[in-house]
Amino acid sequence: MLSSGDQALIALLHENARASTAELARRLGVSRTTVQSRIERLEARGVIAGYGVRLSRDYEQGLVRAHVLLTVTPKRADRVVRDLRALAQVRTLHSVSGSFDMIVIVESPSIGDLDTLIDRIGAMEGVERTLSSIILSTRIER
Repeated sequence: MLSSGDQALIALLHENARASTAELARRLGVSRTTVQSRIERLEARGVIAGYGVRLSRDYEQGLVRAHVLLTVTPKRADRVVRDLRALAQVRTLHSVSGSFDMIVIVESPSIGDLDTLIDRIGAMEGVERTLSSIILSTRIER
């Protein structure tokens, strides 16, 4: 279980993983050495596994995003996962219960590119059926 201080630090890092330890310390009301030791401890415990890039709203608004639901041949599921992992346009892959086996969240620079990507996914060995929905807007993102 994480302390409230660790949770607050993680929340700030979610906002801006590039914030300086001085800025984090100021916002948390603790010393820089306290922040640095918490970060090191969270990294050592594997709670913080890495740092990423958050793209600007302007850039992201230019992308076309979609959910692609997949029905997959059970014996080919590992192959489908490997093939999807190789596609840079795949942002997230979920294994789900229900009438579909996986939900893939993809993004492309245009509708034409998205159409080509969905065709490519549908043609993968082990993919039996796809159903896609274009994301029109994101109402909540945390």
